[in-house]
Amino acid sequence: MSNELLRLAQVLESRKGAPEDSSYVAHLYGKGLDTILKKIGEEATETVIAATKDDDEQLIYETADLWFHTMVLLAHRGLGPQQVLDELARRAGTSGHEEKRQRSAK
Repeated sequence: MSNELLRLAQVLESRKGAPEDSSYVAHLYGKGLDTILKKIGEEATETVIAATKDDDEQLIYETADLWFHTMVLLAHRGLGPQQVLDELARRAGTSGHEEKRQRSAK
């Protein structure tokens, strides 16, 4: 796993149970799942908007925000980036159409 993803996952984990006013992440955890999900929705929308413009720097910035808030969600649920990377590795070499069929059959 990327060192940055690992470092971020450790920081996110360390913020659990911290006072809400001690950090932005602790604030998100304290507000709960709905607030975290709203942030992901906001960041996803901003990423889509950035993708429509000819500004790669802004697209990277918004994608970083989206990834960050998604990692907050994973940590909130007791998950981490390694599980997502493992799932991507499991799918490697499988057609996207086939992977979708496999999910639909469950």
